[in-house]
Amino acid sequence: MSSTADDAATQAARLGFVAGQVVQELGYDDDVDDDLRTGLETLTGNELVDEDYDDVTDGAVIWFRDDDGDLTDFLVDAMTVLDDNGPIWVFSPKAGRPGHVKHSDIEEAATTSGLHAMTTFSIGPDWSATRLSTRGRGK
Repeated sequence: MSSTADDAATQAARLGFVAGQVVQELGYDDDVDDDLRTGLETLTGNELVDEDYDDVTDGAVIWFRDDDGDLTDFLVDAMTVLDDNGPIWVFSPKAGRPGHVKHSDIEEAATTSGLHAMTTFSIGPDWSATRLSTRGRGK
């Protein structure tokens, strides 16, 4: 594997997915990080499924840019087929990159959708990843 592929596999592993899981991908466009996508598919052993997938998924990744519309709609779509407590990761362009989304906008969409923003970190040269999760009782 090249160092870029190794880096992508390491980044994909940080998302917590494991072999055999089905991950839905929303917001795919020509600017996505293809190395990260390949890393996710290698890690899970499955191709990423698209927004038309109608079976249960173990998690979701959403590529979201500031001109992509309403993030809440993307989150609701992802939750439609998401298994209980499956993670949703929002990938957004880093600050200073075209399409950057303010973290407060992601938090607002998460709250509106009944989710909670858990953690954010750099997931590649151009993208940040924010993990969203369902709110537990009493939390």
